[in-house]
Amino acid sequence: MRHLLDDLEKWYAEGRAFALATVVSTLRSAPRDAGAVMAVGSGGEVLGSVSGGCVEGAVYELACEVIASGRPESAAYGVSDDDALMSGLTCGGTLEVFVEPVDRVRWPDFPALAAALRAGTPVAVATVVAAPDAERVGARAVAGLAGAVEGAEVGLLADAAREMLGRGETGLIVPGACGDGPSAVAAVGSAPPGEVAFVRSYVPRPALLVFGCNDYAAAVAQAGAFAGYRVTVCDARPVFTTHARFPGVDELVVDWPDRYFAALTPDARTAVCVLTHDPKFDVPLLVRALRTQAGYVGAMGSRRAHEDRLARLREAGLTEAELARLHSPIGLDLGARTPQETAIAVLAEIVKRRRGGSGEHLSRTGGRVHAVR
Repeated sequence: MRHLLDDLEKWYAEGRAFALATVVSTLRSAPRDAGAVMAVGSGGEVLGSVSGGCVEGAVYELACEVIASGRPESAAYGVSDDDALMSGLTCGGTLEVFVEPVDRVRWPDFPALAAALRAGTPVAVATVVAAPDAERVGARAVAGLAGAVEGAEVGLLADAAREMLGRGETGLIVPGACGDGPSAVAAVGSAPPGEVAFVRSYVPRPALLVFGCNDYAAAVAQAGAFAGYRVTVCDARPVFTTHARFPGVDELVVDWPDRYFAALTPDARTAVCVLTHDPKFDVPLLVRALRTQAGYVGAMGSRRAHEDRLARLREAGLTEAELARLHSPIGLDLGARTPQETAIAVLAEIVKRRRGGSGEHLSRTGGRVHAVR
């Protein structure tokens, strides 16, 4: 929902009601993951997408009904529906969408949630999407925010939200159930019988740390921002580390790379790209980076530079297991030549490492197109 915030906050501030349609579960090759959001304003405006175009028309009509009635609704779409020819998913999957009304009365905590999303504060929202008691549908709890939460028995919802947030997961919570489908399903035995909740976890954007201030670094930083990373560019030379050369990055740091990195605590979602081409910068930095939990560490250079770098890293005390984590030369083999093409190759390798893809042509593989997280 982060990319919709500007408009949603504007609608909310103007006192306009709108509807949020959220994918709460998927089956087979549904085009969007659970948590995908489409918003419909009271004036008919549409933001976001729940299916990439397959069922948007049907969801739009349902959202308009929800705005008019003020009551949340759920709907399932897929090839098994009677109206499959009109709104079914041509890719063969199915998805369930929960549509809820939002305004100042129904969601007084929305501004606090929006502020948390902008600040990168971890937060989760648990919403009852099905219940024997119709009055419970739409009850909501927010974990990670100070202040009141709404709805009866919100303590159980808040506990569920915190549990899912701790794992960074988004999906359904079904009492006493379990599963391994594409939407995370957790068992919460203490929840009211027959009540199903959907938890949307908002965790901070993964970090992309780019070291070096050349044209390749600028292209990688731009591609990383486009891919949803929080991008930091670091270089020891202030004349090159400027906003004019790196517009749109989240942070510019003028410091010796390994000294700056020493103060960080990378996690498994952190990607480190060493593009300095200078052993006095990249070797001390890689020694530190390869001994952290960073999920991806890559370094740019030729085959000869790579062999020289490995020798220097061994001399610095790195083990073969630690060296095995290094992606060097950086990026997938796409035949890239320009900085922009190289950036695509680098981000492709980062995504492959993070999501567990094969890197093979999809035309030569079978099974799901979108990896199950």
